[in-house]
Formats: sequence, structure tokens, C-alpha cells
Amino acid sequence: MAEASWKPTKAQVLAAYGASVPDVIGPGLRILLVGINPGLYSGAVKHHFARPGNRFWPALYAGGLTPRLFSPFDEPELLHLGIGITNLVRRATAGSAELSEAELRRGAETLERKVRRYGPRIVAVFGVEAYRAAFSRPRPPMGRQPERIAGSILWLLPNPSGLNAHYQPAALARLVGELRRAAAAPGRTA
Repeated sequence: MAEASWKPTKAQVLAAYGASVPDVIGPGLRILLVGINPGLYSGAVKHHFARPGNRFWPALYAGGLTPRLFSPFDEPELLHLGIGITNLVRRATAGSAELSEAELRRGAETLERKVRRYGPRIVAVFGVEAYRAAFSRPRPPMGRQPERIAGSILWLLPNPSGLNAHYQPAALARLVGELRRAAAAPGRTA
């Protein structure tokens, strides 16, 4: 069975508690996309934003970051576009509400070390509530943040989960498009 068509069983999804998904990362990235943590479905298939119904991949395409609609199984191709993916917290859970503020803060510290090592131009975090906790920012604006992380521009985007009713697909795509335009601007000051 081809990997792209593989769907985990309910038992495999439940068994993914605590699993991790490998980073898609390397030097010289334009953008490092940062999820909160893998969901159980992603933990089971070992690919980012893999749960059917997650709007991450459609938003990347609609916002112009990818030339076609990628699936989670296409994620290695992002590196050729200068884009990587990681998470604030490595362990898979049924929902981000299972993460403590301390765990999210430790995740921000780990993210800073990754950013120092790989030097992406922009670090874009998906998930307002997790961002608030991880970076101790009570009311961050959407989009570019006033501070940087290890010299890289810090950007905030909404959680792409289909459960996030605050941002519909068109609004999410518009925000991803703003990120794309910032990443295309010359220099490191986008």
C-alpha cells in the first residue's frame, strides 16, 4: 500500500499518545512553520498536520506558499521551497489543551535553539493560545511580532485545525499570503 494512501486504524491513532513527528528542517530556510504539537493522527502517520480536515495544507496552497496542494506525505518537498516544519512540543496528544504552560515555555526554548542552529528568515507559529503561553505574550497581534527569536522574524498565525471557528479558510489563506509576501521581501527585515 502506498504511504500516501495509508490511513491508521483507531487503535493505531490511540496508540500514538506521546509519539513524535520528525522535523522537516535544514539550513537556509526562508520560513520555519511551527505547530503546537502533533495530534494523535499525525503521531500515528508520522507526518505534520495529517488529520483529515486540518486546513494547514490547503492554506499553504491558497496563500501561495506551495505551487500545488500538498498532502502531509509531501512535506519533504517543502525543503526545496525553503520551508520547514517543527512543533513547539514534540509529543502527540489528543488536543493541545493537554499541554501545560511550562511544557509550552520549554518548547519555546527548544525552538529558539533550533532557530539559532538553522537560521530561518521567518519563524511562523500556528496557534494563538499556545503562542501566548509559550512566549508569555498576553495579547499578541496576528502576523509579524515586534520581537525576534534568535535573530529571526517571529510571525503568528491562527491554529489551522478544522475546529478553529474563529478563522475560516479564506481568512487563514489571506494570513498565509501575508507571510508569503513578507518572506519574499528582500533583506532580513521583511
